[in-house]
Amino acid sequence: MPEFLGIDTSNYTTSAALYISEDNLIVQSKKLLPVKEGELGLRQSDAVFHHTKQLPDMVEKLCAERSISGLEAIAASSRPRNLEGSYMPCFLCGEGLGRSLSAVTRAPLYTTSHQVGHILAALYSAGRLSLVNERFIAFHVSGGTTDCLLCEPDDDLIVKVTEIGTSLDLKAGQAVDRCGVMLGLRFPCGAELEKLALGADKFIKVKPSLKGTNASLSGVENKCRTMLDSGERPENIARFCLDYVGETVIAMTAAAREECGKLPLVFAGGVMSDVIIRDSIISHYHDASFAAPEFSCDNASGVAIFGCMKHTGVKKCL
Repeated sequence: MPEFLGIDTSNYTTSAALYISEDNLIVQSKKLLPVKEGELGLRQSDAVFHHTKQLPDMVEKLCAERSISGLEAIAASSRPRNLEGSYMPCFLCGEGLGRSLSAVTRAPLYTTSHQVGHILAALYSAGRLSLVNERFIAFHVSGGTTDCLLCEPDDDLIVKVTEIGTSLDLKAGQAVDRCGVMLGLRFPCGAELEKLALGADKFIKVKPSLKGTNASLSGVENKCRTMLDSGERPENIARFCLDYVGETVIAMTAAAREECGKLPLVFAGGVMSDVIIRDSIISHYHDASFAAPEFSCDNASGVAIFGCMKHTGVKKCL
C-alpha cells in the first residue's frame, strides 16, 4: 500500500506523519519543544537542539503505531515560506533526516515550505483537498505569521502562494502568547487563554487597525497591559485579546475578497484552532473551512500529502 512520510521541524513542534494514500489516512506523531516558564519562545540554537533530540522519538512513535511497508516517497519542510531568502535553522533538522532516509531507502525526497504544509493539512482536515486545482484564499495564522494568501494551482509547488495581506508588526500568535504570559499563563498560551476567556463577564468593543489588506496588532498588547494595570479581570482581558485577533482576521478577509473576489476561504495555523476566534469568523463567513485542532497547530501531515501529490500527481491524491 503506497505510503508517504512527512517531516516538519518548525520553531515549536517536532512532527512526523504518514499519509496512506489509498485509504486517505493520516497517522501522525508530534511534540512541542520545551520552553521555560515565563519565557516567550526559544532561540534557534535551542530549537535545533530539541528537534535533534525529539525527532528520533517521533519517528519511532510513528512506526510503532503503523509499520511502514510501502514507502513511496519522503517529504520535509525545508523553509518557512516559498520565498527567496526564507530560512530558519530549525528546518535543517527535518530536511537532514529526510535526506538520510531517502539515501538509505532510495525513496525520493521532496521539499516544501512549512506554510504549504499548513495549507494542505487544513484542506485535508476540511475534506477540501480538491481546492488545490482552484484559486482560493488561505489564512495562515500562528506565532510567526498572520498571513492572508492567494493560493493558485501550480505543477511544481502544488500550491502557489502570493501574499495578499499580513500583520505589519505583532503577529496574532505573538499577541496571544504575550497577553497570556502577562496574565501568568505558560507559553504557548493559546489553549489556556481561551479557557480563561470563556469566563468573561464583559465584552469590550474592538476596532481592528487595517491599512488596505494589512493589519496592525501591536495595539492589543498595549491595551491588555493598560487593562491589567487598571484592575480589569483577567477573564475579560483574555476575551478582549481573542476578540481583537478574530475581528482583525474578519476585516482582513473582507479586504481580501474585495481585492480578489469571492473565492473559497481556508483558515490554517494554531491560532485558528481557538473556538472563540473560529466561531466569530464563521458567523461572518458561513462558507469558511477550518482545520481540525490536531491539524491546525504545526504538524507534518500536509508535508506528507505534498510528497504524495508531487510523486503521483495532484489528482491521484484527491
